[in-house]
Amino acid sequence: MHDATPVSIAEHPVSGPDAGPYTLTTGPDGALWFTLVHSGRIGRLVPGEQPTEHRLAPDCGPTVITPGPDGALWFTEYRADRIGRITTDGAITEYDVPGSGSGPFGIAAGPDGALWFTETAADRIGRITVDGDVTRFPLPATGAFPSAITAGGDGAMWFTLNQGNAIGRIGMDGTVALHPLPTEAAGPVGIAAGPDGALWFAEIAAGQIGRITPDGQITEFPLPDRAARPHAVTVDGKGAVWFTEWGANRVATITPGGTVTAHALPTPDSEPHGIAVGPDGALWTALETGSLARIAP
Repeated sequence: MHDATPVSIAEHPVSGPDAGPYTLTTGPDGALWFTLVHSGRIGRLVPGEQPTEHRLAPDCGPTVITPGPDGALWFTEYRADRIGRITTDGAITEYDVPGSGSGPFGIAAGPDGALWFTETAADRIGRITVDGDVTRFPLPATGAFPSAITAGGDGAMWFTLNQGNAIGRIGMDGTVALHPLPTEAAGPVGIAAGPDGALWFAEIAAGQIGRITPDGQITEFPLPDRAARPHAVTVDGKGAVWFTEWGANRVATITPGGTVTAHALPTPDSEPHGIAVGPDGALWTALETGSLARIAP
């Protein structure tokens, strides 16, 4: 593990310790938008200003939030089986995912102008248009727990199967391909498209970062700390792959060759979950204990 370029890490409190900042993204308005999974709220933070909150049903469990193709932010309500939309001025619309107990979790904009999401408890991938029309595609697996999803550079969506121990690809026509992981019970969660056309993902149960090419070639890189519980993955403006080590209280980068550089977070046991590039070009991570942390050189 290398301690290369030193970074400065500053925490910005955005909630009480019980609200649970979970994931975050940069909106089209130059603000960070984040989910408060335990308190049922969507938060907004302009770096240097005070955070604001938008209230949802208290027990809806907002999890992943992403910019939509329509200038709004879209998010999943894991416990309420809904997909939510919030405009940059705070107007909220919610769409039910038909059938109960689907557990929508990951969501990302696709190349087709729609949003694609995972249904963790239903072994399906869903698609929702900006008008709220939902289509769903069953996966050729049972109990697979599809989790994070992202757009690949190949015109398809890529997702992790946390319990299915595979990486999946779904084309815009709904065709699904699954790629089993070499390591058993690896528990993949976060996934992001890299600058090299490959997808990078976190194996939370195996303590590894994986890379898959569009044709399905998988490489796994064991972390120096196999108990680190890597969770979320993102790619910064320079093409570097970053991830959170939820169990080890660190954020880290990995090179294409597998060299890991880790940075300890200042507050012990802060539980870093989501990670994203902020409007200021720095890396930001959501700490479940109530802050957003900014990581900069």
